[in-house]
Amino acid sequence: MKASSVRPIEWTGDALVLMDQRLLPVREEMLEFSDVRGVARAIRTMVVRGAPAIGVTAAFGLVLAVKAAVRKGRPWKKAFAAAAAGLGATRPTAVNLFWAIERMRRTAQGLDGDGAVAAARLEAEAVSVFEEDVRGNRAMGKHGARLLSSGDSVLTHCNAGALATAGYGTALGVIRAAVEAGKKIHVFVDETRPVLQGARLTAWELMRDGIPCTLITDNMAASLMRAGRIQAAIVGADRIAGNGDVANKIGTYGVAVLCRAHGIPFYVAAPRATIDPAVRRGSGIPIEERDPREVTHPGGRRIAPTGIPVHNPSFDVTPARLVRAIVTERGVLTPPYAAAIRNLFR
Repeated sequence: MKASSVRPIEWTGDALVLMDQRLLPVREEMLEFSDVRGVARAIRTMVVRGAPAIGVTAAFGLVLAVKAAVRKGRPWKKAFAAAAAGLGATRPTAVNLFWAIERMRRTAQGLDGDGAVAAARLEAEAVSVFEEDVRGNRAMGKHGARLLSSGDSVLTHCNAGALATAGYGTALGVIRAAVEAGKKIHVFVDETRPVLQGARLTAWELMRDGIPCTLITDNMAASLMRAGRIQAAIVGADRIAGNGDVANKIGTYGVAVLCRAHGIPFYVAAPRATIDPAVRRGSGIPIEERDPREVTHPGGRRIAPTGIPVHNPSFDVTPARLVRAIVTERGVLTPPYAAAIRNLFR
């Protein structure tokens, strides 16, 4: 299976290199980070975004913290704990961030005081997190491609492609796999306001890889569905509760409601690490509130009256009853989701 041509995350052994997604599609620029504070800032400011990509980035950030402590002759476990706390405070909704930190913490707990050995072992674990994400995305794509038929037009929301992962993608991975299997797929890319991840990122990825696509504004989806021009919608996720409720980019819930109203399947593609059985339902998922300027100053240009109050949640929660299937690297989950998720974690 051919991988995406997009390489958003690279590890050099001494630094983490990230594609600055804030600049796309106008400019492609890779930024190098050699300390954990810079990595945390990159997550917080959305240099890197997408739940799986955030998790991978955090894992390497912890490696940088430990390596720095070893170089300076400082206690590496103390540096690890401080770095884990700082990274965990960056973005609250994407559970992959906390999953990756906890996985790295379990690895660290099994190590003794030898800093050089610890740094090498933690680096190997972070590389495993990276490689497992790419393999999982490809498996996810293979499972999900069976849900799409040749000739389908598929609606996406936000970006769940290679840019949101270590490579290949979740929702876009399903689309890529369908195309690679010989199916003729067309993608309607909604803008995804207010940060326009669809217009800036998803459209850029699809065009770069030669997958037919059309950009639409968020409020065009309903009319296209009524006209019979959309056969399915597929999105990623930042956290999935134990009952199958899905937290994803703000506006996802509206897409799911429209799909239900028009009899169109609404699919979610996400790795097992995005499912959080400890949260029983969507109401328990923390929703990040972001900078009002994302709404009032898109692209840095003011479009709203000065002083207007702004509500800017980054995510919403789609009830499980609106989700036709959840595609994971281990297969496709169908309702009832509570039982399917329990089985997935056995």
